[in-house]
Amino acid sequence: MFKSGFIAVIGRPNAGKSTLVNAILNEKIAIMSNKAQTTRDNVMGVLTKEDAQLIFIDTPGIHKPHHQLGRHLNKNAYHAMAEADVNFIIADATKPFGAGDEFLLSKIKSSEVPAFLVLNKIDILSKEQLIKTLDDWKQRFDFAQIVPISALKQDNIDHLLAVVMDYLQEGPKYFPDDMTSDHGIDFQICEIIREKILFKTEEEIPHSVAVIIEHKEEDEKSLFIQAMIVVERSSQKGILIGKQGQMIKQIRLLAQRELKKKCGKKVELELFVRVENNWRNRTSKLAQFGYQDTNE
Repeated sequence: MFKSGFIAVIGRPNAGKSTLVNAILNEKIAIMSNKAQTTRDNVMGVLTKEDAQLIFIDTPGIHKPHHQLGRHLNKNAYHAMAEADVNFIIADATKPFGAGDEFLLSKIKSSEVPAFLVLNKIDILSKEQLIKTLDDWKQRFDFAQIVPISALKQDNIDHLLAVVMDYLQEGPKYFPDDMTSDHGIDFQICEIIREKILFKTEEEIPHSVAVIIEHKEEDEKSLFIQAMIVVERSSQKGILIGKQGQMIKQIRLLAQRELKKKCGKKVELELFVRVENNWRNRTSKLAQFGYQDTNE
């Protein structure tokens, strides 16, 4: 019997959702950073086995939104939860239970979809701390399963995959065997550039940035990309460019290096910066920059 199903990977910002999906697939399909709102789109990761196909939906971290963009991110996460066959609730085991966790549980309690609690970052905890954390969560909700893991160390992930198979039904193979993500190369290019911005900048800059490909040329040996980085204020543009252009140069070189490895060819990347005032609150700009609701 061939099984298949959709698994929504849900959690607060920085719980390790993207790290887990990348570890399951043994391939980087979602960017990672220690900044909130790193993931802005539902990113599908496809794991095809001989007897099953598991489709993981990496979702934006659920948070209290302060912009139209934030409301869009939450809406996409909620849609993935509602449409999934199983929900993985990823929780950072090193952090105490908080208001954000309570809000997330309220969403789970109103759903009939089986919910796994996946306690991440257990490699940082002592055995006693882990037992205490497990007991605390068990008292809050009757999860279908509770599985402690370390996504970074890839600890206990095989067990997680084995357990979830019991919750999947007989079904079709939705995607070809060689497909690992539903997002094409242009999306991945923009995300890699944005990841390097997240890595190099602080404060409000990471949250205020969008990346758009303006022009792309490719042949068998090389890839040329011109990309626009959009920010909300002139001061952010100055920080992003940096003194004598050093910041934008470092971002370009880091992104170029990863894109070369990913594409297997020479990559020449040009980056520009443009100011679009308050774009995160403007519906037309959100659509222009690719932030569409997943259910539209």
